[in-house]
Amino acid sequence: QVQLVESGGDLVQPGGSLKLSCTTSGFTFSSAAMSWYRQAPGQERELVASITSTGGGTNYADSVKGRFTISRDNGKNTMYLQMNSLTPEDTAVYYCNTRMIGLTRGYDYWGQGTQVTVSS
Repeated sequence: QVQLVESGGDLVQPGGSLKLSCTTSGFTFSSAAMSWYRQAPGQERELVASITSTGGGTNYADSVKGRFTISRDNGKNTMYLQMNSLTPEDTAVYYCNTRMIGLTRGYDYWGQGTQVTVSS
């Protein structure tokens, strides 16, 4: 079965940094595009960043561009999100995601989430 496990969430001060990890199993990680999403209290889950299977292409939400960096290590089946210059608006549960395409629709797989809280 597909399994995604996030770690690294913490309480940090504004302006601080944090690095999240997503360790995976149950599928061919090196062939899969991956994404980070986040969900703040009372808000819809939003796409933060995505990365191609090789790591050669990335995309970022405008709100995090220039501050966050998505990366992956295919030898470790692990994806990362380096977060710098954090603000209270970055407070959310952060989720690892992969989407697999079926015959008629895509199937989303999610980790359990890791809490990031930015507060002085």
